[in-house]
Amino acid sequence: MRKISKNTKDTEQIALDFIKDFVEKHDFSKDEAFVVGLYGDLGAGKTTFTQALGKHLKINRKVNSPTFVIMKRYDLKKSSFDNLIHIDAYRLKNESELLHLGWQEMISNPKNLIFIEWPENIIKAMPKKHHQIHIAHTKEGHREFKIKKS
Repeated sequence: MRKISKNTKDTEQIALDFIKDFVEKHDFSKDEAFVVGLYGDLGAGKTTFTQALGKHLKINRKVNSPTFVIMKRYDLKKSSFDNLIHIDAYRLKNESELLHLGWQEMISNPKNLIFIEWPENIIKAMPKKHHQIHIAHTKEGHREFKIKKS
């Protein structure tokens, strides 16, 4: 699926569509979290997309970039999921650093919704089946979202 965002409102709509088309169809009978890799250059809109998603999931506090703390967890009270876990793997050197954060427990819980910025830095730890959102700048200064399920 390919979508173009010209502004924050468009990005919010893309996030809402993603929730309806993919997140709400999560199979909770499987012992795995819903994992999304956010791919894109610096400033492409990975955090902005996660913020828009958090807004639609009724998170009461601001969803900030976890760049300096690596991971942030948000309670989801009005969702089928219990937690939104937002990870920024930009500063991680390898997958073993992610394991120290409790990665195996996180991905084994079907009630976790996990969004990872810079998943290519920890690609060996990523579940084989995860959603991918590739965000890129267009020549016109907009954002192109390519969404695929692996």
